[in-house]
Amino acid sequence: MIGPVPVIVPGLRGSAPSHWQELYAARTDGAVTVPFPAEADWHSIDERTRLLGETVAAVDGPVVLVAHSAGVLAAVRWIRSLPDGAPELGRVVGAVLATPPDFGVDWPEPHPRPAELSAAGWEPIPRRRLPFPSVVAASRTDPLARYRVTAGLAEAWGSRLVDLGDAGHLNPASGYGEWPLIDELVAQLVAAGSRS
Repeated sequence: MIGPVPVIVPGLRGSAPSHWQELYAARTDGAVTVPFPAEADWHSIDERTRLLGETVAAVDGPVVLVAHSAGVLAAVRWIRSLPDGAPELGRVVGAVLATPPDFGVDWPEPHPRPAELSAAGWEPIPRRRLPFPSVVAASRTDPLARYRVTAGLAEAWGSRLVDLGDAGHLNPASGYGEWPLIDELVAQLVAAGSRS
């Protein structure tokens, strides 16, 4: 692949063959996916950030993060765990942050209770500006998040907000499948990163 390598950061329950992240990775040369934690650590934000850091470190060259749901929170936590000027930060040219969850919502089954993840250290969500271009894709009908809360995260992170309208949680249960917009968003971030 020419240009930054897409690093796929799956959501809480990992990838699924029909999920847009999996489909994007399968048709994108060079894309790599952060491995799912061992079962004993599936809810550990620390383990997820560790695995993300190892995945980025194993890539030779620049990367663009492609995160969904809880993967967004893991990506932001990893970024904010690094000191300013860390070499890893210089390798991230941008991030697509799609439908981050909202701990103020009572998530439907089979998702865990937000309080479980909160107790496991997923809160507070870092709210400092990200040091590279980013896009937050937000759905107005997400059963795991309120649009205004997601918009607030985009503002805090200095991200461009993309209103997806009626997209549910942007997962197979919501009809995604392929998500053609991901190609355009990644291309925009790569172009913005090359200018900055």
